[in-house]
Amino acid sequence: MKLLRSYPIIGAIAAQIVAGALVFALVLGAADRFDARILFWSALLVQSVVAALVTKLLGLPVWWIWIGLCFPAAMALALYAGDLPAWPFGLGFVVLYLLFSNTARERVPLYLTNRATTEALASLMQQRNARRFIDLGSGFGGVVRALDGEGRQATGVETAPLVWLVSAILSKIQRRGRMLRQDIWTTDISDQDVVYVFLSPEPMPALYDKARREMKPGSLLVSNSFGVPGLKPSEIWELSDRRKTRLYLYEMSEPRAAEE
Repeated sequence: MKLLRSYPIIGAIAAQIVAGALVFALVLGAADRFDARILFWSALLVQSVVAALVTKLLGLPVWWIWIGLCFPAAMALALYAGDLPAWPFGLGFVVLYLLFSNTARERVPLYLTNRATTEALASLMQQRNARRFIDLGSGFGGVVRALDGEGRQATGVETAPLVWLVSAILSKIQRRGRMLRQDIWTTDISDQDVVYVFLSPEPMPALYDKARREMKPGSLLVSNSFGVPGLKPSEIWELSDRRKTRLYLYEMSEPRAAEE
């Protein structure tokens, strides 16, 4: 399951293969009893629904479920695209890039933080009397907007263009939080009380090294679901949500100069 969280496209492909095998078996058994057109649309429906269900059973994020549901129809459309203009497909690729450019470049999928985790982070900020919060890889910025205010300053950092644009617009409308479009590796986190990430196992060692170099003593690095390999966290918060979310807390207890 850790592999699927790091590379969810593997699970998405597996879901399509499982659904395709089922469809193939059904088509073989019903080929002589139904009209070809009815058989085609029935097979397409089964492929879509089964792929979406398998994707959900694998525990992939909700947008992958929608991708699993819509992908067979997109492929069917592509097969009949001879009379269609090319621009809708080009536009589709552009939109996918704007939404998921981080996945291919940094192996960081677009994970969304749920309400239970947001509430836990708010409780953590209150317990520690923390005032400055930053979400590295903030997605659509829900956590940032939820935690900003009441004496707290919350900032989100996102590089995917369309995702950042949506989060910035929502932040402006609600007047909560600050959304920056910049790379997480060049973001200054030295003045933050809590640094939150929901990334993947791949960048965690380098991210922890960055935190040790830059964060002040007593501040916290909080990672959703993915711990730093080989490093025992200061605390682990196990939430009672459906995902059984784990928050890994790493307290910066030593002066930064001693770590350099």
